[in-house]
Amino acid sequence: MKLLKSMILCGMGAAALSLTSCNDWLDINTDPNNPSAQSTPYELRLAHIQFYTNSGHQFADWRTGMQSGGWTRNYGGGTYWYSSYWCPTTSPVTTPYQWWFVGAYCNVPDMYDKAKADNNPHYAGVAKIIEAYGTMLMADLYGEMPFDDIKTGSATPEYNTGKELFQRCLQSLDEGIDLLEKNPSIDPSKPSLATGDWWNKGDVKKWVKLGYFLKARWLNHLNKKGAGKCVKDENGVYTTLKYDTSLILECLDKAMKGNEDNTVINHTDDNGPTIDNLGWAEPVDYSPLYSVCGMNSGYMVTKMLTDNLENFNGYGVEDPRADHIIPWAYCASSNKDNSAVDGLKWNGHWRRSKGVDMQSGLNAAGGPMRANYDAAKGGWFIDSSNPDRLGDTVYVEATSESKGYAAKQDLLYRRNGTDASKESGSFYSRVSAPTYVGTYSEACFIRAEVLFNMGDKPGAFKAYKDGIEASIKLMNDKLNVWCQEDASLKDCPSFTPMVQADIDKFLANGIGTSGDITLGHILTQKHIALQFSLEQWSDMRRYDFNPTLFFGWGIPDYYNHDVDCAKRLPTKQWRRWAQCSHEQNYNAKNLQAIGAKVPGARMVDGSGNEVVWYKQDDMYEIPVWWDSTQE
Repeated sequence: MKLLKSMILCGMGAAALSLTSCNDWLDINTDPNNPSAQSTPYELRLAHIQFYTNSGHQFADWRTGMQSGGWTRNYGGGTYWYSSYWCPTTSPVTTPYQWWFVGAYCNVPDMYDKAKADNNPHYAGVAKIIEAYGTMLMADLYGEMPFDDIKTGSATPEYNTGKELFQRCLQSLDEGIDLLEKNPSIDPSKPSLATGDWWNKGDVKKWVKLGYFLKARWLNHLNKKGAGKCVKDENGVYTTLKYDTSLILECLDKAMKGNEDNTVINHTDDNGPTIDNLGWAEPVDYSPLYSVCGMNSGYMVTKMLTDNLENFNGYGVEDPRADHIIPWAYCASSNKDNSAVDGLKWNGHWRRSKGVDMQSGLNAAGGPMRANYDAAKGGWFIDSSNPDRLGDTVYVEATSESKGYAAKQDLLYRRNGTDASKESGSFYSRVSAPTYVGTYSEACFIRAEVLFNMGDKPGAFKAYKDGIEASIKLMNDKLNVWCQEDASLKDCPSFTPMVQADIDKFLANGIGTSGDITLGHILTQKHIALQFSLEQWSDMRRYDFNPTLFFGWGIPDYYNHDVDCAKRLPTKQWRRWAQCSHEQNYNAKNLQAIGAKVPGARMVDGSGNEVVWYKQDDMYEIPVWWDSTQE
């Protein structure tokens, strides 16, 4: 990523992470080799802002994706295995917060102010859209967060409520859209947006469409607020927030019209000299999902996901995306007729993974375990004396490799370093997998949901089908790129591009019709299209984890075997993350104070004594503002 050439301007404070003004941290003499907030051009900030914003989002996307039913990890696989069986912990909660506030947001207000002063509305408009994008991430995860008071430079800023954060995000979007729409071009003497824009390469129209898309996405979160109109005051603040279907559709009409309008980050497999400096010291070129999932071991698809890909709603037609999402393992033996054996799909020497049944007793019995490979032992095997575990070879993990970063021969992972032990990985977690910031596919699913809720089933079905087709085409675009870069990858069914006949068959016979479409069809297909997306968890919260709307979903069995689960999720409704330790340790007074405005927060015990609301075992069940009926 050659755009990422400036140094990050703010570092971690010794105590109050992100709670001190960047200008205070950088009150130093101007030095061209050590840029300060005063000396660094605003156009050089944008690429770093985008990198850290995307990384924070992707780390949250991956972690909440583990909560949403599609992925798990091998038995005893730590924090993210816990998340997959619904045992919330504080381990995953810090990184998205840190990367947004410390890596990204500390630069956003200054970039906005400097761009405004330089009469450059493109950078100012993009700053406001990113401000909204990152702030809503905080609201979706934690519910409440300091916002207004951060800009004053306070070391212990007061919190804003979830509603206030929602209002600020919509206001920022509106301002950003307005700045960009009214200024399609600028004085050519000013820095071009393309100089620093990694996401949309300076395409102002794409930024406008992204702004409207995000507005539609977030307004669609308000289905629990009741039907009505969203109303602004004279200052542009939405004082009334309702489930405004006409406004959602109006925003969608101004958002993406096709995949060509998407905001997609095309990561590269490179080990370039530009690295992050928040402590990981890894190159910024590759996908964040590769960093946290693809290069690590033991991540496996679940039965919920494989069932929906292999036989959606019992229609009997496999989704052509199945081969590319579900991992494959290479086997010395070959199933020449490619027939299924013991329920597993084969393609020559390649065998596709079975999905882990999270609602069975598999976890309680100590499985699944990771498979090893040794030719002398007959190939794939499980290193266990428990005969019940020996069959765990049917589960293939999602680990993959890289040519640039890890200097391997291709993108295939080799379990013991030999070609005989190859594994394909999964589409979304590879080193150069794209990040989908905002897509036409998701816009279609939002439209389908709104139209269905309005009673327009034919219109909903068209949008639903368009969303599925757009998702398939978007995946195929990247599969073709990978195979063009390395033709040998075509030999692995995980990389072989989808053929039109299979796509047509699925769209015609595998997704239902306008006559039988349900909200469950729409939400489940959206779930498939948005792998590793926070919107999976947001949708599940909005519809109260209803298993009739998320096909195959159910509380994992191992929830019943871990005493911490019942304490933290007594009614089995996981609705927020805990605040990270930086806020609990350094801003505890203000964090406790905001509890009085949080719907469902317990401020006193049964005897009337004050308690720390955010440290109660069951605080994970407190809904964030948009997930509640609170006005």
